[in-house]
Parts: sequence; structure tokens; C-alpha cells
Amino acid sequence: MVEKEARRCPGDKYTITVSICRARQKRRYPKCGVCEYREIELTPAELESRSIRPEIFKGYDVRGIYPDELNEIAARRIGSAFAQFLKQQKGIVKNIVVGKDMRKSSTPLAHSLMEGITSSGVNVIDIGTVSTETVNFTVANFGYDGGVAVTASHNPAAYNGFKFCREQAIPVGSDTGLSRVQELARLPSPRRMEPLGRVIQKDVLEDYKKHIQKFARQIKPLRLVVDAGNGMAGKMVPLVFQGLPCEIIPLYFELDGSFPNHEADPLKVENLRALQEKVRETRAHLGAAFDGDADRCTFVDEKGEAVKPDLITALIAREFLLHERGATIIYDLRSSWAVREEILINGGVPCRERVGHAFIKATMREKNAVFGGELSGHYYFRDNYYADSGIIALIQVLNILSRKSVSMSNLVAPLKKYFSTGEMNFTVEDKDGKLQRLAEAFPDGKIDYVDGVTVEYKDWWFNCRKSQTEPRLRLNIEGKNRDLVETAMKKITGIIKDTR
Repeated sequence: MVEKEARRCPGDKYTITVSICRARQKRRYPKCGVCEYREIELTPAELESRSIRPEIFKGYDVRGIYPDELNEIAARRIGSAFAQFLKQQKGIVKNIVVGKDMRKSSTPLAHSLMEGITSSGVNVIDIGTVSTETVNFTVANFGYDGGVAVTASHNPAAYNGFKFCREQAIPVGSDTGLSRVQELARLPSPRRMEPLGRVIQKDVLEDYKKHIQKFARQIKPLRLVVDAGNGMAGKMVPLVFQGLPCEIIPLYFELDGSFPNHEADPLKVENLRALQEKVRETRAHLGAAFDGDADRCTFVDEKGEAVKPDLITALIAREFLLHERGATIIYDLRSSWAVREEILINGGVPCRERVGHAFIKATMREKNAVFGGELSGHYYFRDNYYADSGIIALIQVLNILSRKSVSMSNLVAPLKKYFSTGEMNFTVEDKDGKLQRLAEAFPDGKIDYVDGVTVEYKDWWFNCRKSQTEPRLRLNIEGKNRDLVETAMKKITGIIKDTR
């Protein structure tokens, strides 16, 4: 007798017969634990071994080592859970955008994620291999219900993960729905909906390019070195710069999720060395380095010197305030005093916010802020649906260089008013206890608890905050001179490292 029904294991592209399916269940095939065709109940021990590991759910995304911590089984369940979450929030959910980065594991994870979404009766808009900001753009520009970027951003090659957003590219983090997605993903898999959702391929690159190029204002012929770190900027930068008069000198534009040249984390000094050398060698006007999913960008000047991201925030803020005096600018509380001062001098309204894209984006929407920046190299734009974009930040810097006709180092020099440590990390188990001791140690300072503990004096300040994902404290200190900062650092680090 010929079997009429064909089945498919989660994450597989090919179908199998019912007989093969049942035989796999008897052998306890690994994917049976989350399959809608499962007929044999698993033991509690088996269910536990197949459960989604809670540690992959971070403050702002899902992230873990593939396949030990995050695999196709988890991806399918998370896809289904995200569709369920959106339905609980909105009622009717029709389309969820999915894009992926260049990592080898991104294709199988994306395929399984899409299976989970479509099993919930929701269509997938598959936009292929793109940057994270392209997913945000697609969701907001075309009015879709949500989106998922399959990426581990700047993490090493062994990692992968998911970044989520709702309609209008509103981020989904632990405080805004990701905890609920985790709960739903860990429940028994729901039966698939009928009819299933469809996977619809959509090419959005031309629309994305037109959107980004709207930010360009009479850019002059400039030479710049771009280090894509073998990440998604290697695809997106050549696309966006088509028709612009810049000469792009590429570094590591080949898409390679094994990152053969260096980690795609531009905040690490060692990852900027090749860019700095190339800028000096080619006498370029500017250098830019992107992270793996190309939503973050850092800069070096024409001398090959790294420019702190908060000073870039000040430069771009000034540019926006030329065209919209009185506008609100958001900056994270680790940023230099120079950022607030630059906003005020140029007639803007400064707004200090806690660290993290979910908080920055929410405050930008609330205050209709034109621009926001973080010390991490994330830059946010009202006219980009309040979302971050490393490439728009690069365009804005080129706008400034073109209008000013001066070097990048000369633009930045007036903003280097203070001495800062940069962010330092300390492994600490009792994070709350240490923060309390720090607050008590500086009773005569101006103290706030917006994000961790910030203590401010007339000549210096510090912020110490908890990591959202690790047993660590993160410390930033800034002052009017090196001696002030070094004295403060000795006292503060002594408290943090004290084992009593």
C-alpha cells in the first residue's frame, strides 16, 4: 500500500515517509522532541535533555554556541514561540521578516526558525543574507508584523543567535517580550496550524539602498578604507555606495563567518590595526570598521588614530542640530561630558539614558529625538524608524567631512577635552553589594542610579553598572586630567577587587 502522507523533520528540506518517521521515533531521533508528528511520548529525562537552555536568552537577544547551546531544534521552537508572542500582543499576525548573516550555521538555523514560524500559520518574508539593520528596515518600511535577524553580531565564529523586533522595528528584549518568548519556547510544542504559513522570498536591497542614500548630502570625492571584518558590511557597503563619489578601499569584504582575519568586533583595539595601517598607507580621509552584522561602526581618522564613539555622537549631533535646532539628542550615560556640552552649545536638548538599544530606542520614540548614540558604536536615527545603522552613521560622517573640508583629526580635536579610561570589566559575584559599597564610598558626590551607580563631581565622574549576561561590573571614569582619573581609579578598583 502506498503511503500518501509525506513528513519532514524540523530543519530538513527533504520529506520522508510515515514509516521512516515512525522508525526514527523508535530510535529516539534527536529532532523528534520538537516535531509536530511525534507519536511516541518522550521520558522526562529525554524531555529535559531536549529543553531549550535558558542561558541563551540574553537581555537583548538570543545567543549561544552552535550547536551545543543553540541548534535547529531550539530554532524551530523559538520561531514558533515568537509567532505566538506576536499573536498574543497583536491578535492577527500575517508576516514575519527573517534575514540571516554569513555564518555557516545561519542557513540551517534560519531554515528551522522559518519552519517554526510557518507552523504557527504565519508567513515568512525571507530577505536572504543581509545586515541586521536591513531586517529592521524591511519590517518598518513595508509594515510587517515583526522580524528576526539570525546573527551573533560581533561574537566569535562558534556563536550564533537571533535578534527580534516587532512592528515598526520596535525591539524585543527581556523586558519587552523576550522573556515571554522564552517561556513559550520551553512549553511543549503546539500542534501546527492549518493552513501553514508560506515562505515568501523578497529582494529588498534596492529599496534599502535608496533609503540609506537619502541621508547623503552633497558628499565630495573622498577616499575611505572600510574594514568589513568578513561580515555583512562586505555586502552592504558596496551596494549603498553605488553612485556616490567616494573611493572605497576594501578590507576583508569576503563574507566568511569563520572570521579568518580578525574578530568582527571593532571595539577591540587589536581588531583595528589592519584598518589603521591601511589608512596611513593609502592616505585615506577616513577609516571605518563594522561588526559582524554591520549595525555597529567605529572610526579612525586620517592619521590612523581611533576616534571614540561618543565623540562621533557629538559630531553627528552637531550636524543634525544645524538643520533642526532645538531637537532632542539621546546619549548613553557612559558618554563624555563633551557630548552634552556639544548638544547644548548647538541649541539641542540633551537626554541622558541608560545603556542598551531597547532603552535608547524607546526614549527616542517617546521624545521624538532626531538622533542617539552609544559608546558601543550604535547610532540611532529618527528617520531610520528610530533604529540603529552603522552605515547611516558613516554617511553622516562623510557629510560632515564634505561640508567642512577639514581633516577628521581636526574635527575631533576640540572634543578631546577630558581624559577617560574607556570601559573596564571586573569579574564580580556580588554585583549589587559592590555597587552599594561604591555609592557609600563617595557620599559627597552627586549620585544617581539610572544604570548602576553614577557619581559626579565638579572635575570627574564615574559610572559602574552590572553586565546583563555575565558576573561582571563595567566601569567608566572621566575627568579633567589624568591625575584625577588615576586617583579615582585606584580607589574605585580597590573597592571592586576587595574580597572582604
